[in-house]
Amino acid sequence: MKLKFQCPDCGTPLGYEGLCWKCKAEHDRREVLAWTPEQITEKQEGLIRNIQRLADMEDPECTDFWQLLSYRDAITPEIQRAALDAKVFYPCELYYRAPDDVRDGLITALLETGNSQDASNLMSCLAMQGDEKALETLLELEKNPRPWRKSLYVDPSIYAQCGGWTFDREGQRTQLNFDTCFSLVKGAPGKESPIHIGRARENTCPHCGGRMVDMLVLDGRDERLKFLGIDGILTATCCPNCVGFLEGPAFNRFTLDGGVEIFPSELFDGAEKMDCYIRPEDYKELTENPFVLGKVPVPLFYGAACEDVNTIGGFANWVQDWEYTTCPHCGKPMKYLAQIQWDTVMDGTEGTLYIEFCPDCHIVSMQHQQT
Repeated sequence: MKLKFQCPDCGTPLGYEGLCWKCKAEHDRREVLAWTPEQITEKQEGLIRNIQRLADMEDPECTDFWQLLSYRDAITPEIQRAALDAKVFYPCELYYRAPDDVRDGLITALLETGNSQDASNLMSCLAMQGDEKALETLLELEKNPRPWRKSLYVDPSIYAQCGGWTFDREGQRTQLNFDTCFSLVKGAPGKESPIHIGRARENTCPHCGGRMVDMLVLDGRDERLKFLGIDGILTATCCPNCVGFLEGPAFNRFTLDGGVEIFPSELFDGAEKMDCYIRPEDYKELTENPFVLGKVPVPLFYGAACEDVNTIGGFANWVQDWEYTTCPHCGKPMKYLAQIQWDTVMDGTEGTLYIEFCPDCHIVSMQHQQT
């Protein structure tokens, strides 16, 4: 059936008149990036006045919060203090790097609560605050759990991961994400970039027979990517058809000269074979996408609240819960590297591919989440 309308920006066929969702998201983002200082102040003051509406996920406060955080890095200590005073502990990103007085208020509330849901939210907030005193508090609760721990699924060290870090029983911190973020933007066809999404390989998937794809090829020697500490090429390879059906993530080892060793994998249901749902035209769209590395860093949460932005570093937009893979070689948690939104590179697909890596073992993991 032929659809009646087209997106006026990109020409995508639509069943309604107006912009497609991706062009609408880009349009809204450009508007926020063009806010004047006066407009930013107005949004901040409105959020302070109506902070309880944020906890209830009401608009415009909810949208204003995520736009201020993601695109303008403009969540102030005054907003954080207003949230603490109103006992607003969701979303936890409210408290990213909050000042000492706010941190102390979160700790007091956490140590006083007897409610497991409140404890869960407060540990996430404290993880986002993330300083050494936050670590000490979560470590103490891991060693000496309160009664509410029995009602939770994971330990405080796992809650710490939502803030991009974790710790061991000795209190040693491990950083799980990078303090720099770049977005991938649409560039001219054939434009040179140290990052490429979707490079076709000759070998095929043992499960579905489809083409294996280098989902991410990254040259860490580019000046913009020096923060990754990769002195060469990282390649993340998987079957785009099967990666969402595996028993755990897909893994490969990379060599800095561009080599790849793909690890064996198993389907989640124990089967050996499955159908390949990706058509030749889908592979073509994936491997000919226009994304290149942006010129300058963006805020750390730039891609953490939208489904149309691919990012390197910073924080991910976890569809479900955050999930840091354990390196199959050394047993340490891997570092979050990148997210690729499937619908940005293959139209009509769902979910997100999260790419993590072990800097010591040169092993990459790729995992898929969707609603």
